[in-house]
Amino acid sequence: MAEMVQKESGGAILNHWILAISCILLIITGFAFLFHLESVGSVFGGFETMKTVHNWTGVVFSVSLVLTLFQYLGDSLKYDADDAQWFKVAGGYLSHKVKVPPMGKHNPGQKLYYLGIALFGILIALSGFGIWLMKDNSTIMLLSHFVHNLAFIFFCIMVPVHIYLSTLANPGTLQIMLTGKVPLDLARKRYPKWVKAMGKM
Repeated sequence: MAEMVQKESGGAILNHWILAISCILLIITGFAFLFHLESVGSVFGGFETMKTVHNWTGVVFSVSLVLTLFQYLGDSLKYDADDAQWFKVAGGYLSHKVKVPPMGKHNPGQKLYYLGIALFGILIALSGFGIWLMKDNSTIMLLSHFVHNLAFIFFCIMVPVHIYLSTLANPGTLQIMLTGKVPLDLARKRYPKWVKAMGKM
C-alpha cells in the first residue's frame, strides 16, 4: 500500500466543502434570479423562498470565505523564481515536453485562483449584503447590483475551471479534498519543495 502524506487538515477540508457547496448553490439560485427561471424557483417553493435561501447561504459563504483567509492567504502572497518559471511554461498544461519547475504546497496557478476567489468573494458578499439590507439607498443598490453581477461572472467562469483542474485534469487531486491525504510518491512529483521542507524526500 502506497505511503500517504497529510496535505490538508480536517478543518480545511470541511471548510472547503462548505465554501464549495454554498458557492454552487448561490450560482444556481443567482442564475435563476438573473434569467427568471421559474423551474428552478419552483424547486425552492417560489422565488421569495429562494431569495431567503440565497441570502442566508450567502452568510454561510461569507463566514467560510473569511476562514480561508487564515488557511491560504499567506501562502498565496508568496512567489519565487520557480513560480515565475511556472508561468512561463504555463504549468506544463499546454505541453508535456516543457520542464515544470519544482513546486511548494501550492503552485502559482492555485495561488492566483485563491486570490481571485478571495477578492471577488469579498466583493460579491459585500454587494450582496448591500442589495439585501440597504434597499432604501438607490446609490448603494445600483453600485451593489453592478459589483454583484461582475463578481458573479467571475465565479461562473472560474468555478467550473477549478472543478475540471481539480478532478479530470489532475487525477489524484480530488482525493486531497476528500481525505486530506496524497500518496507520497505523487507529492514528491507535484510538490517536491513542500515534501522536502517536511523532510520526506
